[in-house]
Amino acid sequence: MASKTQTLALTLSLLILISSCKSSQAAGIATYWGQNSNEGTLADACNSGNYQFVNIAFLSTFGNNQTPVLNLAGHCDPSSGTCTGLSADIRTCQSKNIKVLLSIGGAAGSYSLTSADDARQVADYIWNNFLGGQSASRPLGDAVLDGVDFDIEAGGAQFYDELARSLNGHNAQAKTVYLAAAPQCPIPDAHLDGAIQTGLFDYVWVQFYNNPPCQYADGNADALLSSWNQWASVPATQVFLGIPAAPEAAPGGGFIPPDALKSQVLPTIKKSPKYGGIMLWGRQYDIDNGYSASIKDSI
Repeated sequence: MASKTQTLALTLSLLILISSCKSSQAAGIATYWGQNSNEGTLADACNSGNYQFVNIAFLSTFGNNQTPVLNLAGHCDPSSGTCTGLSADIRTCQSKNIKVLLSIGGAAGSYSLTSADDARQVADYIWNNFLGGQSASRPLGDAVLDGVDFDIEAGGAQFYDELARSLNGHNAQAKTVYLAAAPQCPIPDAHLDGAIQTGLFDYVWVQFYNNPPCQYADGNADALLSSWNQWASVPATQVFLGIPAAPEAAPGGGFIPPDALKSQVLPTIKKSPKYGGIMLWGRQYDIDNGYSASIKDSI
């Protein structure tokens, strides 16, 4: 029989091990896939070992009595059914504990919500066509995505809170719909503040690029860190630093060289209890620049 001292030592060792496992899993890298036909397959992205989240982008048309449209650039054509083969890739990602989300909106989409009822109809469409519901016309096949990313950069701000509530309403005993948001770094965000204030979002990956007042510039991280401190207190489970994976990924600036990220930014933001990791725009630029591979051991 073990002595009390041995039992205590074993208990402490287990606690240290559990703490270590939690810390090693605490942060991850998210990216966007779907807008460049040269970025490889979705399975390629997940097989890289660099990401914990992949947003399939974008459901670029929805709301206001419009027929929803999924735009995956040159990868496949949803209207002719050629994207259903992505189900196998989605399952590959999920088998590696990578969450795959549908990103709605984007910078060039045609979308808006005109009423709470409109928001509920869009939520039902997304649930039935991409999540755990059923539909005869699932654009990505029968694989069930893990959630929805709100990348709302155009139109009004109304009713996205209702969309979030409606999607969240499909969570029963188990968490089946994760919610993410990609606001711009000026706070409050012009399109997503109301939705984020519901407190329903699991991940908020803030775009600290193409926004000079709150991004890294000329070797100086002060504006970014000041903005980060504000974002770190929003009612979300985790907050991510969203940055471009290469200079050309953000014409409006905000690229942070990996060494600068590690020395000037990460030591500060990792102290935030809600720090979740890094979001990179986007997969093609990351392939070209090798950004995620150069930072993944430091986040």
